[in-house]
Amino acid sequence: MIAGTLGRYFARRFFTMIAAVFSGVFALIYAIDVVEMLRRSGDTPGAVASLMAWVSLLHTPIVAEQALPFAVLFGAMITFLNLSRKLELVVARSAGVSVWQFIAPPVFVAAAIGICVASLYNPLSTTMKRHADRIEAKLFGAAADPTAGVWIRQKSVDGESILHADGRDDAVRTLVHVQVFSFGPDSAFVERIDAETATLEDGYWRLADAKVVTPGFDTLSTGVYLLATTLNRSDMSQAFVAPETVSFWELPELAQQMRRAGLDPAGYDLRYQELLATPLMLAAMVLVAACFSLRFFRMGGVQTMVSGGVAAGFVLYVATKLVNDLGAAGFFSATVAGWSPAVVGCLFGVYVLLLQEDG
Repeated sequence: MIAGTLGRYFARRFFTMIAAVFSGVFALIYAIDVVEMLRRSGDTPGAVASLMAWVSLLHTPIVAEQALPFAVLFGAMITFLNLSRKLELVVARSAGVSVWQFIAPPVFVAAAIGICVASLYNPLSTTMKRHADRIEAKLFGAAADPTAGVWIRQKSVDGESILHADGRDDAVRTLVHVQVFSFGPDSAFVERIDAETATLEDGYWRLADAKVVTPGFDTLSTGVYLLATTLNRSDMSQAFVAPETVSFWELPELAQQMRRAGLDPAGYDLRYQELLATPLMLAAMVLVAACFSLRFFRMGGVQTMVSGGVAAGFVLYVATKLVNDLGAAGFFSATVAGWSPAVVGCLFGVYVLLLQEDG
């Protein structure tokens, strides 16, 4: 009964502190975004202050979601330090409660928060972000959301082609400043095509002002060049959707559609695995925080402990980004890239706590 009462008490203290830290981060991100939106609006017709504040509010949840692991880390460290400062951890230890017993409630709360974030908060934040993008497109036009460095891999009856475009205009199916590298059915290079624009029609691309470079032949200039494709307008619309703006529940189906269209679904698979691993990642942040926050407060060295916890969290964040980039580039599978940072963080926390508490 003592363990149950203490567990509920620790869980309540931890959740309250996490909510306070996350609310502070949310408010800070919102204030910065409001200033940026007001700067961008300038003399744009219809871009009144109230509308810009609303758009910023729609932006903020998806940005704050990325800061949630740090909110859990700092919230856990503050909670453990406060419990130590008030000697509550000392009393718990003297009553026979082990470190694993009073860490278990915060870990459970962190995992529950991760489940809610992936299943509820993420779909809401992505919906708000898409709504904000539509408002910005009406106010600022296509330049409000430019897409640069577009790469598309496609298959057709003629073989495989790789398209690169500097961007797109208002119509999603039209690309600008396009380069096409065509390969035959045997994967041998056939030709390169440079065009000003590429417009997706039913079953083919219409390349305007094209220059065709074929090995062994002179460069051929043509006003219109038709390139076969199996892509449709729906596939193209989805190809320009950033994985971070897709709901957790929509990611698997969208990845399958991209795969059927011959496009690379790695970004969507990776994002899905990252969201699945969110509960474990937040639990890892609690364990890392415990490694640097359970020392007896009156023994001093609090600044060193806090600095160590912040440094460990930062290293874990950098490692996560590095592994994710390698996964997106195809060096790791989406499952390994999405789950390995959380698993390593948990193993690190458990290992250090075993050394500190159990020798």
